[in-house]
Amino acid sequence: MSETMRIGFLPLVDAALPILAHELGFAAREGLSLELVRDLTWATVRDRLLYGHTDAAHMVAPLAIATALGRDRPAVPLAVPFVLGLNGNAITFSTALADAVGLGDSLGDPLAVGAALRQVARDRLTAGKPLRFGVVHRYSSHNYMLRYWLAGVGIRPDADVEIAVTSPPFAADALAAGEIDGICVGEPWNSISVDRGVGHIALATAQIWRRGVEKVLAMRAEVADERREAVLALIRALHAAAAHFVQPETVEESAAILARPEYIGASQDAILRAITDRIRLTPGGEPVHYPDFMFQYREAANFPWRSQAAWLYSQMTRWDGTPFSADAATAASDVFRPDLYRAALAGTGAPLPGASSKLEGGLAEPTGAGSVQGRLVLGADRFFDHRSFDPEDIAGYLANLP
Repeated sequence: MSETMRIGFLPLVDAALPILAHELGFAAREGLSLELVRDLTWATVRDRLLYGHTDAAHMVAPLAIATALGRDRPAVPLAVPFVLGLNGNAITFSTALADAVGLGDSLGDPLAVGAALRQVARDRLTAGKPLRFGVVHRYSSHNYMLRYWLAGVGIRPDADVEIAVTSPPFAADALAAGEIDGICVGEPWNSISVDRGVGHIALATAQIWRRGVEKVLAMRAEVADERREAVLALIRALHAAAAHFVQPETVEESAAILARPEYIGASQDAILRAITDRIRLTPGGEPVHYPDFMFQYREAANFPWRSQAAWLYSQMTRWDGTPFSADAATAASDVFRPDLYRAALAGTGAPLPGASSKLEGGLAEPTGAGSVQGRLVLGADRFFDHRSFDPEDIAGYLANLP
């Protein structure tokens, strides 16, 4: 008899792994029955999880950490035993803003686009109509990626430009209505904006932080403890779904499944482009290939590095204006549970990192890494400004940021 797990998700391409684990039998093979619960906002996904309406959730990584730390609401301990994807987001300008900064028909350089945007932002601020960008949640990687880039090119978030929350499925509508001048959102909603003629993709977030952590599988810590065997089975099912998802011969089938109304409910072609790392930047333009735009499997991409959680905490501290706390940093890192990932995949042949934390942003080229199982090579993971993040010196890192 199978054990049932209810999983909340938002209609995004990086919800693929739980959807495919359900649809293609990977969960059933592990003795699990998955019930998938579709929502439209991250706040609702979180609330369903906290009040026991779901057992686990597809979630933006910083929201899991913020929830565990009690930001904006009473703290609830969460566990993240699996990363559902790295990168996969983009920054899309309205067509008017794209014209104003002179975007071309290829992905821009973050520094060059930033310099042009800085001048437009100053002009708009002087005119009393500051630029406004939409992100999917205050505690989202989208918010932190956008802010990290803006600050790095000399644009002060909340002072030179405004940042508001926009639900992913309504991002194109907000651009069309002129409510925002740009969005940082996951696929397919950048592509939908372009296909509707209201947006122009300026940057992929992989250009800001290569291999940056994005969506995760989150659950209440008590569920991870009380239903440990089911959680380990779910990790194995998701890992198998990830291996399937990245095979070139499966992309058409995956896109067709994800496009269904009960999942993403969007153009199969737009979803297929995201899966195959092809991005249509301009309305009517030919898609350009950007390798590893979305990153779901290789290089132990699903491993929950505690150092990635620590970086997200550093940005939370930076942009919430709260003092650094070593205890809070440890609590944030503890949300990511590499112990559960290793327990689930021991004996499967999957590469298992020997360490649980690493220097983030320190690799300029593929580099071998220590593993307790399998051979592990980690790809380049640079930040666009060539800074690196040492999780052992968060205070020093914060002191040197612009």
